[in-house]
Amino acid sequence: MAAAQNAPALAQSTAQTASQTPAQTAAPDEPVYRLGQINATAQAAGGTPVGGSVLSSEDIARFNRERLDRALDLLPGVSIATTRGPRNERYVTVRGYDRFQVPLYLDGVQLYLPADNRFDLGRFLTGDLAEIQVAKGYASVLDGPGGLGGSINLVSRKPTRELEGELRTGINLDATGAFSGYLTSASAGTKQERFYVQGGIAKVEQNFFRLSDDYKPTANENGGRREGSDSRDWRVNAKFGITPNDTDEYSFNVLKQNGSKGAPLHTDDPASSQTMRYWKWPEWAVQNLSFNSRTQLGDKSYVKTRLFHSTFDNKLDSYDDRRYVRQSTSRAFTSIYDDRAYGGGVELGTDLIPRNTLKGAVHVRRDEHEEFQTLYAPRFREPNQKSVEDTYSVALENTFHATGAVDVVTGASYDWRDLRKAQDWDGTNTGRFVTYPTKDMDAFNWQGAVIWRTSATGETHASVSSRTRFPTLFERFSSRFGGAVSNPGLKPERAINYEIGASEQVFGNTRLEGAVFVNDLTDAIQQVNILYNGQSVTQNRNVGSGFDRGFELSARALLSEWLEIGGNYTLLVRTLDAVGTPEPKPTGTPTHKLFAYADIQPVEALHVVPSLEVSSNRWTSNSAQTVYYRTGAYALANLKVSYEIVKGVEAEAVVRNITDRNYQLMDGYPEEGRSFYLGARYQF
Repeated sequence: MAAAQNAPALAQSTAQTASQTPAQTAAPDEPVYRLGQINATAQAAGGTPVGGSVLSSEDIARFNRERLDRALDLLPGVSIATTRGPRNERYVTVRGYDRFQVPLYLDGVQLYLPADNRFDLGRFLTGDLAEIQVAKGYASVLDGPGGLGGSINLVSRKPTRELEGELRTGINLDATGAFSGYLTSASAGTKQERFYVQGGIAKVEQNFFRLSDDYKPTANENGGRREGSDSRDWRVNAKFGITPNDTDEYSFNVLKQNGSKGAPLHTDDPASSQTMRYWKWPEWAVQNLSFNSRTQLGDKSYVKTRLFHSTFDNKLDSYDDRRYVRQSTSRAFTSIYDDRAYGGGVELGTDLIPRNTLKGAVHVRRDEHEEFQTLYAPRFREPNQKSVEDTYSVALENTFHATGAVDVVTGASYDWRDLRKAQDWDGTNTGRFVTYPTKDMDAFNWQGAVIWRTSATGETHASVSSRTRFPTLFERFSSRFGGAVSNPGLKPERAINYEIGASEQVFGNTRLEGAVFVNDLTDAIQQVNILYNGQSVTQNRNVGSGFDRGFELSARALLSEWLEIGGNYTLLVRTLDAVGTPEPKPTGTPTHKLFAYADIQPVEALHVVPSLEVSSNRWTSNSAQTVYYRTGAYALANLKVSYEIVKGVEAEAVVRNITDRNYQLMDGYPEEGRSFYLGARYQF
């Protein structure tokens, strides 16, 4: 169902007016936290949907995608990727746009790391999510700044019954049957007449993953259990909501997530190489407190508010060698990040103007970054360095209801960022503070769309969106542990995204969807090699432009009472015009991507779900970025079998990468071979 889950979000939608409430537009038994939705796709969130996808919790469970990066990879236009070097981070691209260009939200609150915004999506667990919204190319200006290439919003659950819950547990095994990790989660909630409570906890541990038997050993990795592939993550969340009447809702939310992870070595880099680093991440913690509300103002207007306070704590240990014991040489250090963000937004909508729904939004956010390093040769603790920046956005969007079947949407926003402080330390025990120029930035954004509901089950749409993305502190000022020089004058990136798409239900039980898109990126930020004081280093510069184009196709068909099939295909052709030696390539994205599945139900209690993931190769580079080449082509066959023992109790078994395919998404970092999962789930 992942293939076509995004189709109904478009085909069945009509523009929500200001007089409609979430309760009126949501399915009564749908466990989705509507206040946490953004205007990415869902009409119940208040915006006319334009493109995009919605991945349901049912599909996340159906294909056993317990981590966010793997879940998002089910969708058309979205591709999984991994970072270069020892950071051991997973991310996704959306039609070629990366994690800097596609903001991440949790229940409508943007999760943004003030220093570098390099979120590791592999740390995010999906067990407590009701759905994932993905906007592709067109992200409403009402949702705030930064949506140059789209947005990703994680929407939590909301109870629908007096008492409900879920317990889940399972173990992972490698290709030899050895225990490699486990997962466990629990959630419970209650919905009463005028309030609701929801809570959950989840924990996932991975001791290692095993490489394919076809992997060829090297000096850095001898095969079998991948060294440095361990990780541990846990997550707790709670929600308390008040519904004083049928139209208003007020909700308090808390999320705390903590993790630790190793960092696999590049399989081929020599130990003496400057790119070879022996890192571990003993702490990776996120905490988010938020308040969301919606209040009806008369019959034709509403106001929504959102307040938040977020913290991010991060510790990185760098060791002398691959034994990960001593910290005594010049390459050893401990780096601490202590970040926080707070702010809020207000959205006001009204239907007072006939045949128009007018909405406005204001967003205010402060990000504070604090860091220091402890060096060991000689031993020295740097003073704390601080950076502070404020970001603002004012947006206006109008939906003109031309006819009962046609809507015309226009929107504009003005974003600006005030950099109040940017500090660094020159890296020595006899050093000094470096205070960078505090250059401010601003940008005007605009977008428009036409949606024609051609039938009760179909629609056609066309859209254009011109958005900007401000560079991060990291892109402007980071020295990358001595390997880069700053560029305080780095400008924002800008993209104009075009899309034409349609969806329809045909032959009764078959849904089809397609979209053609073009992305035009200017002032692209690229890392280039330069000479600085006689040393070869890198620097971020606005030296590039990008032109991406492609199309997506999705289908889902219920062929009989016992057989459902579905799938999606993405073609993405990328052109990057950038200066550099060698000439930079658009890395991390395949030209062709296919996902297909069948859900076979020979008897009522039994589901057999084979699936296939196919990806063509992609551009990558060696660690020094002196050579670009193509890698990463794969075809992965998977199988899940689940059986409902008694009502609410289900046992499941999964085989991933059945053929034990050996492949890599990034130079020097091979992926997991064949693995197994055995688990059980109880719902009440």
